[in-house]
Amino acid sequence: MTASPEKVAAGKVVQFTYRIADRHGEIMEQVDLPLSMVFMRHNRLYDVVEKALVGCRVGDEVSVDVPAADGAWGEADADLILVQDIEHVPPPYRRLGAEAQFQGENGEIKAFKVTSVTEESVTLDGNHPFAGQTMTFHVKVIAIRDASKDELLHGIESGAPTDFGSTTIH
Repeated sequence: MTASPEKVAAGKVVQFTYRIADRHGEIMEQVDLPLSMVFMRHNRLYDVVEKALVGCRVGDEVSVDVPAADGAWGEADADLILVQDIEHVPPPYRRLGAEAQFQGENGEIKAFKVTSVTEESVTLDGNHPFAGQTMTFHVKVIAIRDASKDELLHGIESGAPTDFGSTTIH
């Protein structure tokens, strides 16, 4: 396969796959179905990841650490960790990984995940699973092309078909 002369740059439509790993290298999220975005216009990636992709060609891969402070998940909030006496927790929520939703005073609904179960208590955590962690984003460039005027103006709808012709790598 011949390498594409196109390079990742602002105003290009970039198709990519990615995976996110924690500090131990465990894959926490993986997307193998290619996503597309108008690069540096309608962000789908963190700035630090986009900067690392500038100049890449089809088939290139980058790995970038994204600290909690730079990610949408932020630092862990101790106020979002609840420890409840086990007798006050319904049986379906007395297992690791169970999810419960609570409604706050202002009507906001927040999801909590059971992170610990002992004979005496259940711990629920409402923080994002990545909270307080540096995560490593591994991104592979699948295709690159010029964006249309409409794409530059509005971006690309999630799941919208895109035409990459022969610049796609599989």
